[in-house]
Amino acid sequence: MEHSLRSRVRSGDPDAFGQLFDEHASVVHRHAVRMTGDRVTADDIVSLTFLEAWRLRDRVLPGDESLRPWLLGIATNVTRNTARAARRHQAALSRLPPPDPVPDFADEVTRRLADADELAAAQRALRKLRRGEREVFTLCVWEGLDAVTAAAALGVAVGTVRSRLSRARKRLRGLTERELRLDDGARDVGGTDVNSRTDDGTWRIGVQRPDPVGQLPGSRQQTARSTQEKRR
Repeated sequence: MEHSLRSRVRSGDPDAFGQLFDEHASVVHRHAVRMTGDRVTADDIVSLTFLEAWRLRDRVLPGDESLRPWLLGIATNVTRNTARAARRHQAALSRLPPPDPVPDFADEVTRRLADADELAAAQRALRKLRRGEREVFTLCVWEGLDAVTAAAALGVAVGTVRSRLSRARKRLRGLTERELRLDDGARDVGGTDVNSRTDDGTWRIGVQRPDPVGQLPGSRQQTARSTQEKRR
């Protein structure tokens, strides 16, 4: 029973924390991915969230409510701290001399989300919202919390949650449509990525431009060859 789990978590029962992790780790991870857009960072946030939950276990109140909102509130705070730490780290790196460029596309490929274009555009748009709007939207819309539960998780008033959610919905709709238009415009520029592996094992990145209208592939080479034969 959830009430029994709350009591065991509060008392520091390791098995209870194992059960808590099994039941809610995927929810925390999904929330972290939506907040950061990065699965690698989300893995770290899950670990930090449950470490923080262990540290704060004596704050668990008795009752039969789910511990999911409590964990999501902790995850939201961890995400804020992680973002601040990342900004400080990036600022420190920017003061260092630039390293020699080494082409490596592995991280970019690994971190790419295998979702539809609309979801990818929505995630990019979500990161452009104000932090408070972004947090409320992810909790209420994507995690399904009601306004009262989200307010308790974030430590703000219910009215604040509702006003932020209203603003987030309106702004996100326009921002997502703009991101989709930018995607369509980028595809309409023309050209197809052509990647090939060279003899030394490296990748050569290029763009294959479309042939002029009415010209078949290879027709330029055929025309040049015919001209040379006529001259002979």
